[in-house]
Amino acid sequence: MADASPTPGAEGDRGSDVLSDVLRAVRLTSALFFYVEASSPWVAEAPRADVMLPILLPQAQHIVSYHLLLDGDCYCQIEGSPPVLLRAGDIAVIPHGDRYAMSSRPGMLGTYSQAEICSWLEQAVARAMPDPFVFVEGGGQGESRRVLCGFLGCDALPFNPVLAHLPALLHLRAPRGHDDRLERLIAIAQSELQERRPGKECVLSRIGELMFVEVLRRYLTTAPGESQTWLAGLRDPLVGRALGLLHQHPAQAWTVDELARRISVSRSVLAERFSSLVGRPPMQYLAQWRMQLAAARLADGQVKVSAVALEVGYDSEAAFSRAFKALVGVPPATWRAQRAARS
Repeated sequence: MADASPTPGAEGDRGSDVLSDVLRAVRLTSALFFYVEASSPWVAEAPRADVMLPILLPQAQHIVSYHLLLDGDCYCQIEGSPPVLLRAGDIAVIPHGDRYAMSSRPGMLGTYSQAEICSWLEQAVARAMPDPFVFVEGGGQGESRRVLCGFLGCDALPFNPVLAHLPALLHLRAPRGHDDRLERLIAIAQSELQERRPGKECVLSRIGELMFVEVLRRYLTTAPGESQTWLAGLRDPLVGRALGLLHQHPAQAWTVDELARRISVSRSVLAERFSSLVGRPPMQYLAQWRMQLAAARLADGQVKVSAVALEVGYDSEAAFSRAFKALVGVPPATWRAQRAARS
């Protein structure tokens, strides 16, 4: 069967909104915002996410850091990687929890210990409401810079394809145009930070989540077309439709043959292109996605394990439990208990 272009609106095409499915399943939650006010020479370091997690968002599995440079320019550097130049309006996202630094010159090292940095983060959490916490950095003699910093919590396990396929440092250039959504969201966040209005904490939490989704959208549309990532798979006409079908009907007894038949391509074409872009074969992806859905259901309430098993396509609780433990490392009941203990 020859490769075929998708029919607009067809079942399983990108209209199924796979990105929203994943973001719901990984339980995206906002932590807090704060400012860095710096004057050259300056450097602001952040420890690994596993160090910040108990301070900033203890109920989450993972923290994503993102930083908006409000004026001037500076450098952002992941530990072990070359520095990246940021200009006013640029956004830097650190999705994998690496240690990193922002500075007025490339390669600068901070003078503060990890314990001191953690102490400041604790103060930021305590004082973030009603007023944003401000870190003051630098020598106080050179040009000043302001950075709006945000932290977002999410699940990383058992399967988060968004995180898995983002680069160590995601750098987005300043928004362009008079009607840019990301620019409007940033303006709302800054306004809320500067005012004492009822519902401020809730608004900032939602704005943080929306900003991250808009960043992902921007990356989805601007990443190189040849990039071999899950997000590139969403853009691909063939793989995007396959992902849509798997997300629409995760409990269905799929085979590669049936999936290929539904999108009118050969089995070999589908298997090769899906594996190339997504990084795993279709049925392995489905198995991991089912476990992420199951983990979210287990964490959300008291649904019986047997019921969760049926919801994600397993005929028996025993088979589901074996598959869950193989991927996650613990049985479903233990996973639920561990998540409840962190809440």
